[in-house]
Amino acid sequence: MDQLKLKDMKKIVIILAIVLGCASTIFVVAQNEKSEARSHPRIEKAIHQLEDAVDYMEKAPDNFGGHKADAIRDSKKAIESLRKALEYRAVKDRKK
Repeated sequence: MDQLKLKDMKKIVIILAIVLGCASTIFVVAQNEKSEARSHPRIEKAIHQLEDAVDYMEKAPDNFGGHKADAIRDSKKAIESLRKALEYRAVKDRKK
């Protein structure tokens, strides 16, 4: 019975260590991304403007001459690419 509890405790400790390690890594990357966004205000502004445009288009009753779906998709892709660019910088700068 005690061995079972010890094995279970070891598993729990290992799982917690992994979870905490992942969480701290995510936190550090998120903090680095925020600092990168501050270092590149035009990119940060573009992300916010694109997010606003996507929100506007999604709520708009007009389909913008049949271009609405493509514009939303492409804008979301641009947001993703800009975030990846900031993430890349954050990782690169962390290695310095």
